[in-house]
Amino acid sequence: MPELPEVETVRRGLERLVVGRQVMQVERLNPGSMPVEQSDLEQFVIGATITSVHRRAKVLIIDLSTGFSIVCHLKMTGQMVYRGDENWGAGHPNDSFLGNLPDRSTRVIIKFLDGSQLFFNDQRKFGWLKLYETTAVKDIPFIAKLGPEPLQGDPSAEFLGRIRRHKSVSIKAAILDQSVIAGVGNIYADESLWQSKIHPATKVCDLNDDQIDDLLKSIQKVMTESIEAGGSTARNYIQADGRRGDYLQKFANVYNRTGLPCARCGTEISKTRVAGRGTHYCAHCQVIK
Repeated sequence: MPELPEVETVRRGLERLVVGRQVMQVERLNPGSMPVEQSDLEQFVIGATITSVHRRAKVLIIDLSTGFSIVCHLKMTGQMVYRGDENWGAGHPNDSFLGNLPDRSTRVIIKFLDGSQLFFNDQRKFGWLKLYETTAVKDIPFIAKLGPEPLQGDPSAEFLGRIRRHKSVSIKAAILDQSVIAGVGNIYADESLWQSKIHPATKVCDLNDDQIDDLLKSIQKVMTESIEAGGSTARNYIQADGRRGDYLQKFANVYNRTGLPCARCGTEISKTRVAGRGTHYCAHCQVIK
């Protein structure tokens, strides 16, 4: 599953390439990937101009001039590929980035008036594009439940209030909960907890407000670094210009580094399970107190 920085790199590429373009046709090679009535496509999508591309947690939102939005979740193997005045792709790295499209993984094609095209490819068919009134997007149940965005505004007060509701659970489980803070996945949970010198299994109730504020700052730091590096998931996701994201190579201190020395103290990085997830930490720097 892509994490927030991966989706943000996709968003930035789409914003640069498709905003201002007018939709001429939508071709659904797999209707289940875009479960929208044809009459709604014709009324609200075809002929519309893309006005903006933004993100809520790990979900992309493509706003249209008709007052409707295409909401997109890439899931595990989704990718966006643009072919026009330049070739661009972001998402799951396979030969679709380089080969002729559509191919057998292509599920939806959005064709623009100027002849350019946006392909939604998805090998496993878990991803989707859905149509909502723009004003109703915030009320979609799974979006309405999301916690604050870590990189927008000042989320500190809301983050503190939400995480304190989970006082008896581990801090890692709490920050993986999308209702506490949006977009934190396993990689960034481990990295942020290492930055903050907090053991992943520490109960929320055993942390003071200053420690929780430091943790939020660490989440913001590792996510910002990852966006600048183009994302982190070495296995599945690449960045918006077609190169693999290299956060793990450049900045990761604990994730996927079991047995290697801690960059802070030299102790071997350990791996355990917390909140049902493989968890990397330094047994010397991150101690349950």
